Amino acid sequence: MTELKCRDYGFECDFVADGETEQVIENFRNHTEEEHGIDYSKEAIMQFLLRKQGL
Repeated sequence: MTELKCRDYGFECDFVADGETEQVIENFRNHTEEEHGIDYSKEAIMQFLLRKQGL
């Protein structure tokens, strides 16, 4: 299971996306665009996940 938290990326926000990788990427992208006005690419979110896993 994968998890991304807005708070981990500099936002004062309690949003957490968790679940399967593709769903987490989509949910996190949608949230950051709608709530924070930032349109992260799918590749950027994948980099977040890879860094978080230490790969």
